[in-house]
Amino acid sequence: MKSIYKAAEDLRYLLSRGYPLNSAIELVGNHYQLSKDKRMILRRGVCSESKARERKNKKRGLSQLRGRPLGIDGHNVLITVESALMNKILVFSDDGFIRDISAISRGYCPSHFTTNALNIIFESLEHSPPSRMDWYLDAPLSKSGELAELIRYFLKRYKFEGAAQAVPVPERYLTKYSGLVATSDSVLIDVCEEVIDLAGEVIKSLPIKPMIF
Repeated sequence: MKSIYKAAEDLRYLLSRGYPLNSAIELVGNHYQLSKDKRMILRRGVCSESKARERKNKKRGLSQLRGRPLGIDGHNVLITVESALMNKILVFSDDGFIRDISAISRGYCPSHFTTNALNIIFESLEHSPPSRMDWYLDAPLSKSGELAELIRYFLKRYKFEGAAQAVPVPERYLTKYSGLVATSDSVLIDVCEEVIDLAGEVIKSLPIKPMIF
């Protein structure tokens, strides 16, 4: 495990000096002979110092959510929380966001972990309720329509204003959303004005310790 921390230092150095991410990961990964999972840990966990500062400046906490609309990157948030519940590897990244490394997006299918995750998320939001929440799910993923229906049930159950819908490209809605955006997707974070690591905030209340770089 020591090698991955050394690799993270080297990758951080290269990224802070303008090296492209893919090339830098390949260079460092080959040098330290890292497995596919360890390379994914680096990809999800390490960024340049300037990018880390930029993302942290956009990051808001649960207390800043009260009374404001919240747009949720549905699959991103759910997969991260479910990964925590399944004791999968999580990374506390340089930019302050907690991410999973499962890379299961395309093969994702709702399960009993989904219901557990939704209960935990909605209970967390009761303490700092947004004025409304809008869930955007990736329509091409399996059973996205059924998942949207389940989330609408939770909205009614917890008495939140909002909506849940499966759309072809959730990012198109979230980049234009007038409010906080809940995601740990680095591409989305970089184009949104204010973001909240909703999954990370939820996970902090669980007896789980993410890997920290």
